[in-house]
Amino acid sequence: MKIIDIKDLAIQDIKVIRFEKFNDSRGYFTEVYNKNDFRNHCKFLEDVEFQQVNEAFSYANTFRGLHFQWSPYMGKLVRLIYGCLVDFALDLRPNSLTYRKIIAYEVKSTSQYSDWIWLPPGFAHGTWLLEDSLIEYFCSGTYNPECEGTISIFSDDIQWDLSDKNLSNSFKNIDMSVLNIKDRDINGISITDFEKSENSKIFENF
Repeated sequence: MKIIDIKDLAIQDIKVIRFEKFNDSRGYFTEVYNKNDFRNHCKFLEDVEFQQVNEAFSYANTFRGLHFQWSPYMGKLVRLIYGCLVDFALDLRPNSLTYRKIIAYEVKSTSQYSDWIWLPPGFAHGTWLLEDSLIEYFCSGTYNPECEGTISIFSDDIQWDLSDKNLSNSFKNIDMSVLNIKDRDINGISITDFEKSENSKIFENF
């Protein structure tokens, strides 16, 4: 696996790992994940053991999220296989300097390279698919449906000042009549409601 770039985003615990694809007349070949290379080049992943791999296909104009999990905690390593993906990460760590802040990043996949985006535990995660898209993500915990929550992406108490302005404005101005989103995601709780819940302290040690 040839990792060609690792960068921090506006919330520095969110990382983007770019890896190269090797092209010839037949097409391309790449290793999308190599445990040793990740541990050698991505120190933030050296103690992470992935327990589950998920794949999701979404039709154009679909939004999923903002979802978060605990017991077990779940970090996510996300990549786009094809399509167009904007990934959202909302900081739910009460002791963090970026608590309540959200960032958006367009995850790339071209014939020359692809991105992984790493979201550690303590973040609510969302995906906005602008085209028919296929994504894959490795999870550091197994899914427990009894320990999952949803923050509504439309909550007024989310702070957008760190988010890419073009991406955030595009989402905020979206025509809701064409957005493919479940009612449970639209009607997710606000951060203020989360703070009042019995689960408000689940990420205080991150």
